[in-house]
Amino acid sequence: MRILITNDDGINAPALKPLAEWAKKHGEVTVVAPKVEQSGKSHGIEIIKPMEINKVDFISGVEAYSVDSTPADCVRFGIIGLKRDYDLVISGINRGYNLGKDIVYSGTVGAIFEASGLGVKSVALSTAPDSLENALSLLDEVYEFFITNKLLDKNPIYNVNLPSLKCKGIKITKTGGGYYSDDFKEVSPNMFIQVGKMIWDDKKDMNIDTDAAMHGYVSITPLSSERTKIDLYEQLKILNDKI
Repeated sequence: MRILITNDDGINAPALKPLAEWAKKHGEVTVVAPKVEQSGKSHGIEIIKPMEINKVDFISGVEAYSVDSTPADCVRFGIIGLKRDYDLVISGINRGYNLGKDIVYSGTVGAIFEASGLGVKSVALSTAPDSLENALSLLDEVYEFFITNKLLDKNPIYNVNLPSLKCKGIKITKTGGGYYSDDFKEVSPNMFIQVGKMIWDDKKDMNIDTDAAMHGYVSITPLSSERTKIDLYEQLKILNDKI
């Protein structure tokens, strides 16, 4: 199996080398990650100016590159730029959950949408900022769950959140409501920064990703890159015959 790994925390993120080391057990690994942190960059790509790309020393047996752009561009370089085929793209392990409505902002999740669009099955991995060791300890269990249940044969793209609490098990979930919001804080005249605050409303519903992850479950959410509201399209397409 050929595996491409990226993230949005940057090539020097603490989670990247342990994840690559783990992935080596399952196949040939290439790492392409941002030169600097790209959190919140969603599915953006750079089409205006050139981007710096460098091959970097990483870990034994893993070819690695830093890209001075977004996670989506890292995936694009790994697939289009290097002209390679992969069986799986893994994005993460992100330092911070990607839950609920907030996944639309996530560079970690943006990378797997890009991979899916390029025809490669993909999984995003995230955990709480202080829970890397716990997250790494769960990778074998999550991998076996994917293989045993043939999840990637059923859907090509998944968002996985690994709990910071002692793991109670694995839940298949849907996206919940808001997890974080922001205040605009003025740091100097006419200069503002957005400061995050948690707005999670615990409904104790283990079928949604926010509640499942926060209550100690691995949350696995199947995603779709299809933006069309299919049920409404099926109802409305009859109008095409009237035009």
